[in-house]
Amino acid sequence: MRDFLPINRREMEARGWDQVDFVYVNGDAYVDHPSFGSAIITRLLEARGYRVGMLAQPDWRREEAITEFGRPRLGFLVSAGNMDSMVNHYSVVKKHRQRDAYTPGGVMGKRPDRAVIVYGNWIRRVYPDVPIIVGGIEASLRRLAHYDYWSDSLKKSILLDAQADLISYGMGEHSIAEIADALAAGIPVEEITWIPGTVYRETRAERVTDAVRLPSYRELTEDRRKYAESFAIQSRNTDPFSGQRLVEAYGKKLFVVQNPPARPLSQEEMDAVYALPYCRAWHPSYDAAGGVPAFEEVKFSLVSCRGCFGGCSFCALTFHQGRIIQTRSHESILAEARLLTEDPDFKGYIHDVGGPTANFRQPACGKQLQKGVCPERQCLWPQPCKNLRVDHRDYLQLLRELRALPGVKKVFVRSGIRFDYVMADSSEAFLRELCQYHVSGQLKVAPEHVSDRVLAAMGKPPYRVYQDFAAKYKKMNERLGKKQYLVPYLISSHPGSTLADAVALAEAVRDMGYLPEQVQDFYPTPSTVSTCMYYTGLDPRTMEPVEVVRNPHEKAMQRALIQYRDPALYDLVREALVKAGRQDLIGYGKECLIPPRPWKKERGKPVYGQGRSSGAAVRTGREDERTSGRGEGQKTRSVQRKSADVNHSEKKLRKKKTIRNIHKKKA
Repeated sequence: MRDFLPINRREMEARGWDQVDFVYVNGDAYVDHPSFGSAIITRLLEARGYRVGMLAQPDWRREEAITEFGRPRLGFLVSAGNMDSMVNHYSVVKKHRQRDAYTPGGVMGKRPDRAVIVYGNWIRRVYPDVPIIVGGIEASLRRLAHYDYWSDSLKKSILLDAQADLISYGMGEHSIAEIADALAAGIPVEEITWIPGTVYRETRAERVTDAVRLPSYRELTEDRRKYAESFAIQSRNTDPFSGQRLVEAYGKKLFVVQNPPARPLSQEEMDAVYALPYCRAWHPSYDAAGGVPAFEEVKFSLVSCRGCFGGCSFCALTFHQGRIIQTRSHESILAEARLLTEDPDFKGYIHDVGGPTANFRQPACGKQLQKGVCPERQCLWPQPCKNLRVDHRDYLQLLRELRALPGVKKVFVRSGIRFDYVMADSSEAFLRELCQYHVSGQLKVAPEHVSDRVLAAMGKPPYRVYQDFAAKYKKMNERLGKKQYLVPYLISSHPGSTLADAVALAEAVRDMGYLPEQVQDFYPTPSTVSTCMYYTGLDPRTMEPVEVVRNPHEKAMQRALIQYRDPALYDLVREALVKAGRQDLIGYGKECLIPPRPWKKERGKPVYGQGRSSGAAVRTGREDERTSGRGEGQKTRSVQRKSADVNHSEKKLRKKKTIRNIHKKKA
């Protein structure tokens, strides 16, 4: 039977250990599954002969809690968890969330805000001379000076604020192994300066050779254009083959140095990582609380790839996983799938087979694994590169092999596909099998917007590409005799989006016959092109000005427009339409978004615009299918308008009859 790593001194001593080599301080609950970064790093170190203790969600308010395992022989490893602690805690409007999916029972408050900084300083107070290595998504995306949305300020490298010695950025397998071996060899942590995928501090400028000098922290705080220039340099150096060393000055005697990224894992290395002896469960101590909700989302899913060459401006994958696709072999994925079928809770359904982008199973072009990605060009934007290899055959074969496994009833693809990559494929084989076997009634895709100008700022293809895909998807389902729908993800108030653009998006939603239950208001998280635009008002790729909406009320109006059918948002939608000069969309005409007066109910029946159904009917665009018997949004709106007209006429007739009766009584 596979054992969990020790989570306290008692379990450490039960193994016959008097000391651990590393204490892993984790903002998440302990889930020993390869979808959790903490599990991969700790199992990898264990496989290399190191003793690791897992200190999951410790009480940072008690100094003695960090002494649970005593002084580690080599150092502390610190991570906020699978998710940035500030995103975990706060919505885009900076309201505190009520649930933490990475905590037993979904309880909120088991980790601090800015967890890496809090944990780092906590450790440094108790163990001032023990090496501290920080990693994970929170540290990785804050490795240099960065804009912090929650404080609306420019923050220093998290290396300094956390009082850490090293950052292991990116996915971390290569760098953490080299760091561990260097420390075990007796090399002082301050001398570990050569490892790719790490960031370290330096006090002597002459020791930083062959590095690109970024604007200093003082320059960045004084001039936002300097920040855009610095971010552009960083963006061009995210590739392990062509990336250069970067140095950022904090005064005259303190420098933060970023080494080039670690090289991508080979397929054999990826297979080895996923073959480590994971327990594939949350720690049993969480059973009483009902377990860890986030694990349920991945328990019966399979990771097939890493990295993404999509290059969306609002995504931090370029800075974390990189643009080079790394894949597992079919044998590795099938072996994991067989493990799923042995689970007592497995019902025959594999929930997902994918990664950041499910249908990327190979590098974008042949040169990337030898020479890296193009620093000045994207693979898919503004249109697919002429060197792009578009080929779904390997992914198709993998899906076929998974479908054929004994005990597997259905294999779904839910992690998202790039529809522009599908459209670039001259073969329809992937789309046909996707619709026939791998969609559970609805397919989620991400057009994000309809304005080509906004889409260009997002690094997304023109809207016509999505329209062509939607038509092709519909036609394919009709050919297969299936009723399956598209669910488009949309983003409001992204840099570059004006109120007029938001109105155009609302009109497109109207024409789709789609009622979005959720809309993502743009969230400026660290180390994205879009966040740089938000902070500086400049596109770092071109240094051209970008219109940015920062006022919370204006952001709320843009978001409300997309959900204009919600009666609770009537006032915001009306205000937005008036401000945009689009009063023509207020009325009862077929093109109108809202009526002239707020929605209300008459005799318990919804009037125009108020009717809302729940569940799949809403998510698939079949707004009132359950009451109208129709599955097309345009027809539904027609029914609603007729219903409103009838109600209005009935009301007038009742009023006339009442007046006649009064006159009769007087007579």
